[in-house]
Amino acid sequence: MSERNEPPTGGLDAYIEAAAGLLAIPLDPTWIGAIGSNLAVLRAAAAHVAEFPLADAVDAAPVYEA
Repeated sequence: MSERNEPPTGGLDAYIEAAAGLLAIPLDPTWIGAIGSNLAVLRAAAAHVAEFPLADAVDAAPVYEA
């Protein structure tokens, strides 16, 4: 298994191609590099959010009622 912040085996290109096929999204192969770059940036941003410490008393997912 890969490290937590590492792309899956085969890299992001393999993930992008697999996800596009699974979701039946037509994908121009010239966009795979740009999509991979965006996913790498999003993964780094998500890591900052995931690593932010929360006190035990904090409700991390409050219920919103309209």
